[in-house]
Amino acid sequence: MGSVGTARAIGLALALVLGAISRATAVEASLEGAWTQDGSCIETFARAGKSVTFKKPVNVFAPAFIIAGKRLRTPTASCTINAVKSVGERRVLSLQCATAVAVEPVRALIGTSSDGSLVR
Repeated sequence: MGSVGTARAIGLALALVLGAISRATAVEASLEGAWTQDGSCIETFARAGKSVTFKKPVNVFAPAFIIAGKRLRTPTASCTINAVKSVGERRVLSLQCATAVAVEPVRALIGTSSDGSLVR
């Protein structure tokens, strides 16, 4: 997640709550949801009961992710959110991500823009 882009929510309005470092028993409720950079929610996500998943076949190049509880998923990785730290208007997520070939610690920075979209 090194590139900068905006993402649109498909279900929740985004409002960040200020806080210090916290163990991620669950990520802030305002961050939970499915996010995509280019707004192609219908092409990227599908409903599975009460949850959202990536539409099959999964587009591994989709600039998208899903946050639910302590999990952050991309089309090619599944991550555990270990901690969330507030840095000004942004959140720094400490992740442990697994792909088909590796398990790595990852740091992601996210925040919101004035229109409520997510900036990563």
